[in-house]
Amino acid sequence: MSVRVRYAPSPTGMQHIGGVRTALFNYFFARANNGTFILRVEDTDQERSTDEALQDLYDTLAWLGVKWDEGPLVGGPHGPYIQSERFSIYQEYAEKLVADGKAYRCYCTPQRLETLREEQVAAKSKQQGYDRHCRNLGESERHALEQAGTPSVIRLKVPLEGKTTFHDVLMGDITRRNDDVSPDPVLLKSDGFPTYHLANVIDDHMMGITHIMRAQEWIPSGPLHILLYEAFGWEPPMYCHLPMVMGKDGQKLSKRHGSTSVRDFREKGYLPEALINYVSMVGWSYDGEREFFRPDELCELFSLEKISKAPGIFDYKKLDWYNGMYIRQKSDEELATLLMPYMVRSGFMAPDAGPQEFARIVSLVPLVKERLKVLGDIVDMTRFLFTDIEAPAPEELLPKKQDAATTLEALRRALVIITGMQGSEDAVVEERLGAIAEELGIKLNGVFMPIRVAVTGSQVSPPLLDSIRLLGLDKTVARLERAISILQNEVA
Repeated sequence: MSVRVRYAPSPTGMQHIGGVRTALFNYFFARANNGTFILRVEDTDQERSTDEALQDLYDTLAWLGVKWDEGPLVGGPHGPYIQSERFSIYQEYAEKLVADGKAYRCYCTPQRLETLREEQVAAKSKQQGYDRHCRNLGESERHALEQAGTPSVIRLKVPLEGKTTFHDVLMGDITRRNDDVSPDPVLLKSDGFPTYHLANVIDDHMMGITHIMRAQEWIPSGPLHILLYEAFGWEPPMYCHLPMVMGKDGQKLSKRHGSTSVRDFREKGYLPEALINYVSMVGWSYDGEREFFRPDELCELFSLEKISKAPGIFDYKKLDWYNGMYIRQKSDEELATLLMPYMVRSGFMAPDAGPQEFARIVSLVPLVKERLKVLGDIVDMTRFLFTDIEAPAPEELLPKKQDAATTLEALRRALVIITGMQGSEDAVVEERLGAIAEELGIKLNGVFMPIRVAVTGSQVSPPLLDSIRLLGLDKTVARLERAISILQNEVA
């Protein structure tokens, strides 16, 4: 059997971590089995679907290097691959179910359905949802309603008894009583639009999908989809419901945990190879030990058997660690090229910056490479070199448990050393600055931290002496004198 899998998102929002992990798992599984990876756009929700979300889908997969074998933009033998272009297919198959007695037309108005719902809630009825009012209408009644032009939907005839079972690669057999399945769900709306369930099943069958990998939140829909396959007389694909992606608090990953859209991660400066590597580890493990995989290695090694049943925990700090590791694998020139857009966006470099400006960024790379978690960190880390930083507040200059008078004295003594550092080796300058701490009976941080804040405006920067040399002694001395003046006002 030739493996055929699909990623079938709805273009109703930006691509998020959970969706991208589903895409990656399908993609790697297809590649590992010399199969076919299909992209299908499920845009039956026309009110919420947007062109922006569709473009974000294409852009995200392109950025990640995920190429689909069949789908929009590339075509294929089972197109069209956008559901809104397949409505005539869904209508044809829905009518076939009606003709075969597996589905029926329902003429209930929205008002009747709402009244029914209110009555069921008020009576605390065990039966909730549609009451199958039109399931057994006589031919004369149906004919009269049709002649009157009464709008109708098409509903599936769910068996009133028995159970439906489907097999999941991870979860085993999953069984549900038929009377617990949604009572006769709508397959085709009165405007001819299909519901998700009808379009999904028809497309998976017509596109020859052999394995369906999707989030575990779709498990409740499994029995209904199996009933649809049975109604059509089709063989269902193999199911593999993927573990949920959770935050560290055990709740489903959402915006309250931090960024979830791939666009946000991309803009902040995460590398695609780092995001792919880490996201692939959320719910999948090769041997429980190895952590680093190139995309081409995942295309060879990925298997369903190594997917975990338990929810995967998305740890932002772990992603930062992965990203930092991948950043440090870049050559200085490669990293400078990746950093340039952030320098341009921040106004530090002109959009048409030439070789001289690029060379300056290359010279900065060795000083910042070890400190970068994301590419965007370069902006705050080097801001002091390209702009006139604001004067720090007095409390920003004070190390923990150190008073203003002691810090002032440390800065005064440091100013003398730094003013005369020209031509001195770094080790000598650092030794002299360290001696200040010993003389004042304070920690080294009590000297170096206020200098760093005074000169760079931040507690995080390239190495201090390198920062001073890049900035120049004149500007460094001026900023130290400003900080001294600020503390003098506090002590006076």
